[in-house]
Amino acid sequence: MSLKAFHLLFIAASELLLLGFAGYENFRYWQLAGSPADLWIGFASSLLGFVLLIYVWFFLRKTKDIGLV
Repeated sequence: MSLKAFHLLFIAASELLLLGFAGYENFRYWQLAGSPADLWIGFASSLLGFVLLIYVWFFLRKTKDIGLV
């Protein structure tokens, strides 16, 4: 596995964790507890997930000439 492939795998796992945590905080825990801190934590996680998607897009554009293997 090349460094680029490992990097993309690590980013995909991070993306799933960020968006999963955001969904958990916003749709599950915030509705039960009602704490504004839970809402802000979920929002920050969603924002970081979006920023990570932008990073992946720039990373793929920069490394388009490098193969995955």
